[in-house]
Amino acid sequence: MNLAAAATNESLASTSNVLIYSSMAVYLLAFFAHIAEWLFGSRSKVARTAAAITGGAKTAPGARKPARADAAAVKGGTAVLDRPKIITRAAPGTRDIPDGPGAAGGDEQGDLYGRIAISLTVLAWAVEAAGVVTRALSVQRAPWGNMYEFNITFSTVAVTVYLTFLVMKKNVRWLGLPLITTVLLDLGLAVTVLYTASDQLVPALHSYWLWIHVSTAIFCGAVFYVGAAATVLYLFRERYETKLAAGEKPGAFATSVMERLPASATLDKFGYRVNAAVFPLWTFTIIAGAIWAGDAWGRYWGWDPKEVWSFITWVAYAAYLHARATAGWKGRKAAYLALIAFGCWLFNYYGVNIFVSGKHSYAGV
Repeated sequence: MNLAAAATNESLASTSNVLIYSSMAVYLLAFFAHIAEWLFGSRSKVARTAAAITGGAKTAPGARKPARADAAAVKGGTAVLDRPKIITRAAPGTRDIPDGPGAAGGDEQGDLYGRIAISLTVLAWAVEAAGVVTRALSVQRAPWGNMYEFNITFSTVAVTVYLTFLVMKKNVRWLGLPLITTVLLDLGLAVTVLYTASDQLVPALHSYWLWIHVSTAIFCGAVFYVGAAATVLYLFRERYETKLAAGEKPGAFATSVMERLPASATLDKFGYRVNAAVFPLWTFTIIAGAIWAGDAWGRYWGWDPKEVWSFITWVAYAAYLHARATAGWKGRKAAYLALIAFGCWLFNYYGVNIFVSGKHSYAGV
């Protein structure tokens, strides 16, 4: 490589670093905007779920109540009417429970902060994506040859998945705050502990399978994260609904937060669907890795720690999907299985890459 090319690559690497740091600054602004959405959103509608659980009439299993216009309390001199979506819980004999109105609570001021947060998230995503592309140009290869590059690409793809759901008009605004919080932690870890200067790959990684195998692994991890976030929120919301059904009165903070989330049945269904949708692609990821291993090392499977934990993750998600499809597991038991599976994926990435030696030791830290 001549000196001019080396200088150009070094300049691109520096530009990539600046873009990643800039995206972190914008994500931080989006984080504060999401906080404002929750703080200043309306809290006048927080009795809707309580009324549905403790005072609503029971319906036959599988039936739906018609949507009804509920008048919210007058706030700032303006009465608000909304028609919440009614969700029928899966368990026989239980009551219909509406989805919450979202972090903004149906309030115009809260919704304004939420829209600002989304706009800032789009801007931060664009800047971060530019940083990832610039990193790729600086090394003239796929930008996921070490954990630093994997992290910045992973967070970019996770936000892409979230924004795609928004474009598809899915009710996922509730994911904004936990997602941006996670992205900031991910990028903070990337630029401090995991940072690796631009460099070329080890010989085993010089293959077109790097683009295929690792890109699908990153995408699967991003979708698994979205499913895990929905599952965690489901556990909190389901516990809240159970307390209300038992006649207990949760605290003011729990009420304010939980009432704005979708119903537990909605969160449970969403988490299941995204995990089920991406599971075949995770299967392909493992198969592609085996084919690549055959080309690079002359064997398709060698019980390398990364291979073993990828398979363990596959088994864990397969057990979760199988339990829901055949054993009828829904609710908390299935949620725990889903979180165990995502924990396996996290350990496969962080634990195996940092603490376990093997042929996949490309962490660069």
